[in-house]
Amino acid sequence: MTQINKTKPVMVTGANGYVASWLVKRLLDDGITVHAAVRNPQDEQKIRHLKEAAANSKGTIKFFNGDLLVPDSFKEAMEGCELVYHTASPFILNVKNPQKELIDPALKGTENVLNSANSIESVKRVVVTSSCAAICTDALDTVNAPGGKITEENWNKTASLNYQPYYYSKTLAEKKAWEMCEAQNRWDLVTLNMSLVLGPALNPKTATSESMAILKMFGNGQVKMGAPRLYLGLVDVRDVADAHLKAGFTPEAKGRYITSAHNTNILDMGTVLRSHFGDKYPFPKRALPKWLLLLIGPMVQKSLTRKFVRNNVNIPWTADNSKIKKELGMSFKPMKETMVDSFQMLIDEGIVHA
Repeated sequence: MTQINKTKPVMVTGANGYVASWLVKRLLDDGITVHAAVRNPQDEQKIRHLKEAAANSKGTIKFFNGDLLVPDSFKEAMEGCELVYHTASPFILNVKNPQKELIDPALKGTENVLNSANSIESVKRVVVTSSCAAICTDALDTVNAPGGKITEENWNKTASLNYQPYYYSKTLAEKKAWEMCEAQNRWDLVTLNMSLVLGPALNPKTATSESMAILKMFGNGQVKMGAPRLYLGLVDVRDVADAHLKAGFTPEAKGRYITSAHNTNILDMGTVLRSHFGDKYPFPKRALPKWLLLLIGPMVQKSLTRKFVRNNVNIPWTADNSKIKKELGMSFKPMKETMVDSFQMLIDEGIVHA
């Protein structure tokens, strides 16, 4: 059991990211001092929302420079912290050089952060933002898992540098984290394995994650002719922030936690949006047939390879989230609330238009 002292500062890597921003806000609202490590603390546009969150809270924020590929660059931010959140990792699916754009930042970044944790005596717990990508690649993997659903016991064995390299990067990074944790005995490790994260961004103007791309797809007509029954897990970004808080401050927290609220698919997500916003936006009304996706998928989007379509379309994706509910007391927002709040944010920001 690891008791974290809330009067000590807490460090967050990639603090201005989509998930991390909500986590920082929650920490500040709890009156905690946050050591926010970002790539460029001088980039006002990318940190303004965090300064505003601090101004409206009981907590304080201090910004530090932190680069995933630079050894020891997180040491200064980590000084005096008992709790470290490592959230920084690239989330991009279409890449030209997977080794350079995904594997190196994910793997070396984890190594550099945890090497700093090894050298900073105050650190007692590290919470790593991992992903269900480290558990499985495709919906087919969940079907093939014992009992037809993934649990924290499963590890991704099907991703590679050539197939779904993002999933491969998350697997390698989390395995490295556990390896480094087991090689010492001062700090413990908790990982949160999230599915697709949606929900409003605190910094929508600079939010560039794949989550935003999926939301925009519903508003820009990309799926108006139909959407694939492409199955996936879904969780609200605000719930993910709460899960991070619980993982950090629950003394008994241990191991991996699947952080996923709903087993759903792209068509159902569009249907939920139509039920609220009506026909003002080009939401999909029907499922795209699998044969058509096999034919045109690779031409429409590089990541829609025939193998990906075969392994994910019309195949249920099922995750067991009972561990996080039981051990951390998590409950999750309804899917409609997540989808509606996400899309409303795009409307309010002028990112999509009726």
